[in-house]
Amino acid sequence: MSRRTTAATAEPTPAPQATGEEEGIDLNLEIVQVEELQNHGINMSDIQKLKSAGVHSVSTVLSTTRRNMIKIKGLSEIKVEKIKEAAKKIMNVGFVTATDQADIRKRVVSISTGSKNFDDILGGGIQTMSISEVFGEFRCGKTQLAHTLCVIAQLPRAMGGAEGKAAYIDTEGTFRPERISKIAERFGVDPGIVLDNIAYGRALNSEHQMELIEEIGSNFTEGTFRLLIIDSIMAHFRVDMLGRLNRLAEEYNIAVFLTNQVQSDPGASALFAAADGRKPELHQETSFITNIERHRKGRGEERVAKLQDSPDMPESECTYVISEGGIADPA
Repeated sequence: MSRRTTAATAEPTPAPQATGEEEGIDLNLEIVQVEELQNHGINMSDIQKLKSAGVHSVSTVLSTTRRNMIKIKGLSEIKVEKIKEAAKKIMNVGFVTATDQADIRKRVVSISTGSKNFDDILGGGIQTMSISEVFGEFRCGKTQLAHTLCVIAQLPRAMGGAEGKAAYIDTEGTFRPERISKIAERFGVDPGIVLDNIAYGRALNSEHQMELIEEIGSNFTEGTFRLLIIDSIMAHFRVDMLGRLNRLAEEYNIAVFLTNQVQSDPGASALFAAADGRKPELHQETSFITNIERHRKGRGEERVAKLQDSPDMPESECTYVISEGGIADPA
């Protein structure tokens, strides 16, 4: 534990302000509920079948392959084709102008990590509409960063937050509400309110983990969530999970944050491997992931975060500490 702590009686410490955001923009993307299909000739019983399979919006209908939709109990190939055609009438799935896409990207928010040093190498923080993965050895702060993000995501944008709720899927039983409370006190917010704004699920196995992802996806249609954490992704991993997570990130403008372990691989590629040959266990399936960060222990109580793969920022590293109030800069 770092010597720099923030007790409940201390002055609230604001999060570093995240950058790259435009104030006054509605963060919610247009979410067309799957019930809209009823106005285009699809009966409610078939709509209920879609919802029971985790398909809660028209955009999810469009992004789900026909092959997978036919697997939904009660939907024939003819019904699936009719549903697909109805969805295309509701939402444009063709080309748009680059200006239209730029308008969508204006809604991207960077959620502060709690450390200015860390935010700087990420270009402002953990971004919505994307997946970020952090990997590292035991006790380097992956879960602590996940806890800190749960709090900061709820803060005003001027404080580096995203003004939204968080969802936390815990695969290893490491979520600690008491840590959330301490971090909330650091930022001067009510711990009870912060905890109420975190949807928590304990994944028991890979199948249950997928069920939790589908279940929380239905809550995202409310438009009030901005962060989904899976700690850790590899504990109950299935290959098709990343594709589903990427759709959730883009469709509902949330940041997906994954923690991961490292394994030894002397022959790993330079892109993912560190100097000691370690690599994230998930790297072969990370085509959707925006930022890949490696965490390791530094001198004394300091930890080192290295941004290894990002489409937006150059490779760089920073130091941070784990304080009583979560992730912070060294004193």
